[in-house]
Amino acid sequence: MAASGDAWVREYNEAVRLADDITNMISERSSLPPSGPEAQRHASTIRRKITILGTRLDSLQSLLQKLHGKQSLTEKEMNRRRDMVNNLRSKVTQMASTLNMSNFANRDSLLGPEIKPADAMSRISGLDNQGVVGLQRQVMREQDEGLEKLEETVISTKHIALAVNEELDLHTRLIDDLDQHVEVTDSRLQRVQKRLAILNKRTKGGCSCMCLFLSVVGIVVLVAIIYMLVKYL
Repeated sequence: MAASGDAWVREYNEAVRLADDITNMISERSSLPPSGPEAQRHASTIRRKITILGTRLDSLQSLLQKLHGKQSLTEKEMNRRRDMVNNLRSKVTQMASTLNMSNFANRDSLLGPEIKPADAMSRISGLDNQGVVGLQRQVMREQDEGLEKLEETVISTKHIALAVNEELDLHTRLIDDLDQHVEVTDSRLQRVQKRLAILNKRTKGGCSCMCLFLSVVGIVVLVAIIYMLVKYL
């Protein structure tokens, strides 16, 4: 019985060390760039460790129930250990909320999608430490597959964004060329308008001179006619 209790204490101490490690890694996030591959790998590592820690807490709770069924611990000691597990679980939930792991609070996605807490407990019940480690590795593999799919989606989205960006650059160059042609055409139109104005002024001046010349000729002819009439009459 004592060996089982010692195993529980060792498991709990390992969980506490893992929680401290996660806390330190969360503190190190401030020294990393807000985005980029390094920050993503760091956050992914933290999420994996939080998932592993949640699995260990389930193992501790399951082992505690076994010890309680065997009556190897007093009720006071059982309550104390339950409080230790609950306090550590609350700490893990806070760390998960820091990384926006909102589903961790409900533990619906801790051991896979659509898994209820009772199902999670049934998955680890009866497992020894090696079995729990194997379950943790399975969870990590599932997370790796999810991350790979997410990476493929991100890469595909990046390619689409690059294509859209190239298309926008092409349209921008076409618009710039069109603006340049419009400016050249407008400049030519202004020059033509100026030439037409000058030609119009010259045309008006020539018309005035012609009218004056015809008037003078008309007066001379009229005077000549009057003179001929007076002379011969």
